[in-house]
Amino acid sequence: MKKVIGIDVGGTMVKGALIDATGEIAHQDCFPTNDKDSSPEWMETAREMHRLLKERSGCENCLTGIAAPGIANSEHTAIAFMPGRLAGIENFHWGEYLGGGEVFVLNDAHAALMAESSFGAGKGLMNIVLLTLGTGVGGGILINGKLYTGQGLMAGHLGHITVNSAVDETGITGSPGTLEQAIGNTTVGRRSSGRFDSTSRLVEAYDKGDSFAAYVWLDSVRKLALAICSISNAISPDAVILGGGITNAGESLFRPLSEFLDVYEWRPGGKKTQILQAQYSELSGAVGAAAFALARSRK
Repeated sequence: MKKVIGIDVGGTMVKGALIDATGEIAHQDCFPTNDKDSSPEWMETAREMHRLLKERSGCENCLTGIAAPGIANSEHTAIAFMPGRLAGIENFHWGEYLGGGEVFVLNDAHAALMAESSFGAGKGLMNIVLLTLGTGVGGGILINGKLYTGQGLMAGHLGHITVNSAVDETGITGSPGTLEQAIGNTTVGRRSSGRFDSTSRLVEAYDKGDSFAAYVWLDSVRKLALAICSISNAISPDAVILGGGITNAGESLFRPLSEFLDVYEWRPGGKKTQILQAQYSELSGAVGAAAFALARSRK
């Protein structure tokens, strides 16, 4: 069966997967990289990952998907906009760099949605919203079974919706009090007055009964619930899928989230939005990139 390469490019890690048309992973790997001081090391690391997976596949011109932060161009040949991270990635043409074969590029959160809708927790569902909860908060939208990208391919940046307009601090889009600021790992130090340097340590303290940790964590989860309610009111998806490292909190996340949704979600006729945990974790970007490439090549 034909194999497809998927590569997820990040500032600290490049992850790769070789999959077939059913989503079965034939090989996976990850290589550390470095995005400090405008280093272009990610380029060579990604090429080495592609070389390894191509060798494993046995094909000469492999179909390849690339997931990366930022907004892809309309041809899906490059990332068009990504300020502040991965120096040199904007308008970097992957097909030429990797030396042949069809290459399709998309946003990394969009790729995570493709992984879940094609092979994972959302398989068989037609309308899905995915939120990736990690260093920041990314998102993706599936409507009528198709990835919705909107004007300029920028749809799905749900981490930048406002959940607290009363604050002055703005996110990278200029919006104040965003979901990303409310729960993303990058702000946990500020949210906890310097007491915790990661979400995992904040949740660990919450689990042990620390009152201040409970206040900080539950405030973040409440804002996540409000964001999901707003998204559900606007889109009414079959399910909201949560992925990313913060979902490793397990019941410490999903139980209070469910309780807040019981308070705030509008449920006419008893309708209740499913909240699902993503099946793919660290490999979601790579698997989704491969799934996207497979779908595009069939057009």
